[in-house]
Amino acid sequence: MTEEAILDLVRNALTAVILTAAPPLACGLAVGLAVSIFQTVTSIQEPTLAFVPKILAVLLSLVFFGPFMLNNLTTFFRQLMEEIPHLLVPR
Repeated sequence: MTEEAILDLVRNALTAVILTAAPPLACGLAVGLAVSIFQTVTSIQEPTLAFVPKILAVLLSLVFFGPFMLNNLTTFFRQLMEEIPHLLVPR
């Protein structure tokens, strides 16, 4: 197993993780920012007002982006399974 193969494998894994985690995290961040601005403007400091909309946004993003995320992870897993025999054989 060469250094190039290891670096490619790590790069592909990190790319898959980032692309899979980004949609729910970005939605939660955007909704959290909007709720924080709303709370600042109205001086309402209710903790559930910040928590519940973020949970709903993340759940909706999982429903909406779920097929993309599943396809991304499935593609990475298939590529990994195809590469394993080539990674184990010394070149």
